[in-house]
Amino acid sequence: MSTDLVTGGTGFVGGHVVEALVAAGRSVRCLVRPGSGRRLAGAPVELVSGDLREPASLPPALEGVDTVYHCAADYRLGLPDPRPLHETNVSGTEHLLRAAAEAGVRRVVHTSSVGALGLRRDGIPADEATPVSLGEIVGPYKRSKYDAEQVALRWCARGLPVVIVNPSTPVGERDGKPTPTGRIIVDFLNGGIPAYVDTGLNLVDVRDVAAGHLLAAARGRPGERYILGHRNLSFREMLEMLARLAGRRPPRLRLPHVVPLAVAAVDEGISRLLGRTPRISLEAVRMSAHHMYFDASKAVRELALPQSPVEEALARAIAWFRDNGYARA
Repeated sequence: MSTDLVTGGTGFVGGHVVEALVAAGRSVRCLVRPGSGRRLAGAPVELVSGDLREPASLPPALEGVDTVYHCAADYRLGLPDPRPLHETNVSGTEHLLRAAAEAGVRRVVHTSSVGALGLRRDGIPADEATPVSLGEIVGPYKRSKYDAEQVALRWCARGLPVVIVNPSTPVGERDGKPTPTGRIIVDFLNGGIPAYVDTGLNLVDVRDVAAGHLLAAARGRPGERYILGHRNLSFREMLEMLARLAGRRPPRLRLPHVVPLAVAAVDEGISRLLGRTPRISLEAVRMSAHHMYFDASKAVRELALPQSPVEEALARAIAWFRDNGYARA
């Protein structure tokens, strides 16, 4: 039986991709950094030690591999030094795809982000063809994802069959770190969001994102992007949905963007003095200045991407965060 390799299998999206592959009867191998495979303990997968930043560690993981699902990424906002993001997200992608080409893999699914895509200013959701300029890309994280996507496209032009998927805002269970979106849910459950700003985002069930990866491997066209998304919601609508599901009251106070900008600036300054990650990053607040609405119809049409209700995904997220001690019941 051929083997599928997953990078980032201990993460939120990657973990669900691993689960979907196992459920589909695939032989799964996961590239894990030394000492980081505890989350996969007991899963019917092969663990291979390696690091995207160390090219010599990658060939053993790719031996006999049919399809690579490159889900690994450094997803942190507000870092004072962006070099770790570039080393993992950009250089790490270059190292992996070079090794994949040398190993002769049949297909690579590269997990990018809608952050690497352009946005529209007329209220119409953006799609894969919406133009993007580097000036529109806010912060080092989004820039690293854009640069990594360019690496993937260059390798595809050289003959490596790479399909790119761009998840929007996945929500669901087992967001263990949690991601910035998961942190919003946790903060809301703990009463930490007394107000909101005028922004918007596209939510999608993380299980649908995982299914989209497998569908991209089976049906996607090399060199093409596919937005893995579903429902566009304003931030207020998302908080109202969370409130209904969690039995809490939604915030009623709307803040102008200048207020969270000032708070984030103070928090980042204090965090740098204390050597910790800021609770509220300027990068995240600057992102919220735009409605990040996207159109996933290409993935629905060409890949048959599922469109499960986001309410169910949010309900699972709430239950998981409460059951695992992140939020009060």
